[in-house]
Amino acid sequence: MTKDRLLAFSDGVFAILITILVLEFTVPSFKSGHLLTAMFHQWPILIAYIVSYFYVGTLWLFHHDYFNALKAINRNLNLINLLMLFTITLINYPMALVADTLSRGNLNDIRVAFITYDLVALIISFMFYVLYSYIGKHHELKSNRMENSAFAKNKYDPLVSVSLYILAIISSLFFVPLGAFFLLAGIGFHFVAYLRLSNVLGHR
Repeated sequence: MTKDRLLAFSDGVFAILITILVLEFTVPSFKSGHLLTAMFHQWPILIAYIVSYFYVGTLWLFHHDYFNALKAINRNLNLINLLMLFTITLINYPMALVADTLSRGNLNDIRVAFITYDLVALIISFMFYVLYSYIGKHHELKSNRMENSAFAKNKYDPLVSVSLYILAIISSLFFVPLGAFFLLAGIGFHFVAYLRLSNVLGHR
């Protein structure tokens, strides 16, 4: 498989996932004349969608720039990419759980939903660390641009995200809003990591 085919396949997976995310929006059940109230009650779906769209979009930007900076790919890198994409496609499930449990308002269920989201995000970040580690050991796959950049300084960024998601899991066991804060911090850090990657690769 060429790098172009890998990127095309990966872009297709991201596009399908974002399409699936928006399918969570459905017309609510409502009594005649009370549509606006029913729409307001869908706020958990909107919040979960916005966060998940930003998250998946950031992962796509990162994936796109990173793989474009490679000179070549091999079979093992294809497998790592496939596993990474699999973990990213899991996002829709915890997003739906968070939206549904916030609508119902049961604290224990909300806690389980947030921890599920944390676990999926943690696994995604770990897969990015696997990607970083593999490329770090195979210089023949790097382009001159990647070799000459300060990219190595960013190799621990995925572990920062993993740490934030671990904090989110622990915090959610005792205080769900604090767990949600660390979850959002982890997702926000992905964007920071993307900007760092973009800068060291000379993108503007």
